[in-house]
Amino acid sequence: MRLLFICSQNKWRSLTAERLFDDHPHYEARSAGTEPGARVRVTAGHLGWAEVIFVMERRHADRLQEKFAEELTGKPVIVLRIPDKYPFGDAKLVALLHEKLAVHLPLFSLPT
Repeated sequence: MRLLFICSQNKWRSLTAERLFDDHPHYEARSAGTEPGARVRVTAGHLGWAEVIFVMERRHADRLQEKFAEELTGKPVIVLRIPDKYPFGDAKLVALLHEKLAVHLPLFSLPT
């Protein structure tokens, strides 16, 4: 399953989420940001590729809807409600991502 993670700058939250799925046997992940200065800025191509889209805040979902309404048709957009206060790879961010994603992704679990 192809997962897309979206935050503002694609430097901390969405990039951390993407890295959680490196070498995962059931999920492939990419990430992008909504803002002009993002490390990787979200495009229609990203949305076309994704099967499920996770955004960190409601405002990210709103921006995607404003700019890419057609590309989002029929695709789940899930708001994780993770604030922009954690640096890349932060242990608290990783734990929060695991907690929130486990609800939506049955084959996702903490590493043993």
